[in-house]
Amino acid sequence: MAASLTSMDLAAAESTLDPVNILLVDDQPARLLAYRVILGSLNENLVEASSGTEALALLMTREFALILLDVNMPDMDGFEAASLIHQHPRFEKTPIIFVTAINVSDMDRIRGYTLGAVDYVMVPIIPEILRSKVTVLAELYRKRRDLELANAHLAAANESLRIEKSRELEVLNESLRLANIQLEHRNLQLQREGAERERAQQRLIEQDRRKDEFLAMLAHELRNPIASLANAINVFKLGAVRIDPLHEAMQRQLGLLVRLIDDLIDAARISSGKLTLRKAPTTLRAIIESAVETVTPLLDAGTHPLDVQQPAEDIGLDADAERLSQVFSNLLSNAVKYSDIGSPIEIAARATDDSVEISFIDHGIGLGDDQQERIFELFTQVDTAVERARGGLGIGLALARRIVEMHEGQLSVESPGLGRGSCFVVRLPRTDLGEIPMPSSIPAPAIAQSGGQCRVLVVDDNQDAADTLAMMLQLLGHQAHCIYDPRAVVDAVDAFVPDIVFLDIGMPGLSGYDVARNLRAHPGGDSLILVAVTGWGQPEDRRRTAENGFDHHLVKPADLAEIQRICNSFAQRTHDSG
Repeated sequence: MAASLTSMDLAAAESTLDPVNILLVDDQPARLLAYRVILGSLNENLVEASSGTEALALLMTREFALILLDVNMPDMDGFEAASLIHQHPRFEKTPIIFVTAINVSDMDRIRGYTLGAVDYVMVPIIPEILRSKVTVLAELYRKRRDLELANAHLAAANESLRIEKSRELEVLNESLRLANIQLEHRNLQLQREGAERERAQQRLIEQDRRKDEFLAMLAHELRNPIASLANAINVFKLGAVRIDPLHEAMQRQLGLLVRLIDDLIDAARISSGKLTLRKAPTTLRAIIESAVETVTPLLDAGTHPLDVQQPAEDIGLDADAERLSQVFSNLLSNAVKYSDIGSPIEIAARATDDSVEISFIDHGIGLGDDQQERIFELFTQVDTAVERARGGLGIGLALARRIVEMHEGQLSVESPGLGRGSCFVVRLPRTDLGEIPMPSSIPAPAIAQSGGQCRVLVVDDNQDAADTLAMMLQLLGHQAHCIYDPRAVVDAVDAFVPDIVFLDIGMPGLSGYDVARNLRAHPGGDSLILVAVTGWGQPEDRRRTAENGFDHHLVKPADLAEIQRICNSFAQRTHDSG
């Protein structure tokens, strides 16, 4: 122990820090003086006590870094004094160096160490050894005191930090509480805004649905007066001795009106997703020929030379020929409308192994970059004075693109710029001609000569439509009678005994479906030819008329050739059976 203490750095003993208290306990004044002389150079506070009792009294008044305690003292020896000192909680760790003038046994040493002694010093005292031991213990005391002070400061700092963090946490919690309140208010506001947006979206959907229904209803209602006009024009033509140019002009303009109505209906079908196709095997050549035939009057009127380039081989398509012909004729008519008189127009078809590409090229007003995609939107027209002068509803290209896409194809446009023409390109998948037989052309019904007289009953609440259709039938050589009240149909059938009944569907009081069912249930009703005449012409409309007992379905304005075909078919059947 002594060796370990003397090996410590003696520089610590010369520390200029605050002196510590060292208690010197000895009953001999001379030895106390010797302690003071030996330890005086350490500049510590040396406190003397001449007995164990005096030492205990001093310990109660101040703190001591260590105790230098004589073992052999009267009344209370060093061991007893050490025992009493270390029994007190304040001094149980205070180091004690025993000083003895006699040799102590190992048992005495063990007893001393048990009582808290840290070392023994023998008399005569070697000053350097005592000084070194005291210096080390004093320095240890300072370190312990500094550590306790640092711990106290650290504890105070921790407490201050805890208080500060607690305050910050309270502030943060309050901020979070306020933020949560604001967030809750914002969430409620967002929910209200979301609900309002949902309601607005539903209103838009409802308005869009009503718009589609309005367009469909408008188109349907327009067909009734147009049907009367078409019937009247046919009456004029059938009764005329010579062809009147005015009749032809009225026929052309009426055809334009019918096309506009068809566009309105198709626009409603596009928006509602009800546009349907009736695919069948056909050829590209047949569709192009049909489209060109449709647009030929416009080409001739504008003296536009048309150059059609097709592959030498016939290209097979699995398509709705009528709808694709509608697409091609729309692109051709647009080329005519937006080109100067006499400007050439081209159709160029090019085939690959699995597809065909048809380009419709004009040298007209052209398109700007921002217009080349926008023109395919419903009710969108190019905003130029020339465009507005040419009219149109802005439906044709949107309808054309939708029809092409329903054929798993693409419709796009390219234009070098305004005034430099346009090229519309249709890409379609092709079909192997060898897989299925296909018609060589799209058949168009022709007006046949009357094969015999029929008795025809016309039922329509629109008197003009009924009267003009009856007059047209009479000019075709048939006996026709018309009534305007659907509730009087059964009596009229009994009185007139018709062969064919042309029956309007949308009538007040009793629909055409109800009348057809009543007629089929009436005696002799099975032999009647029932023809639905209506403004509705979708596949579901045709299916519904068939389910209610109709034999034919005509869309207003009814085509004269179809009316002639139905009447001639019945007359021929009657002739064959007779």
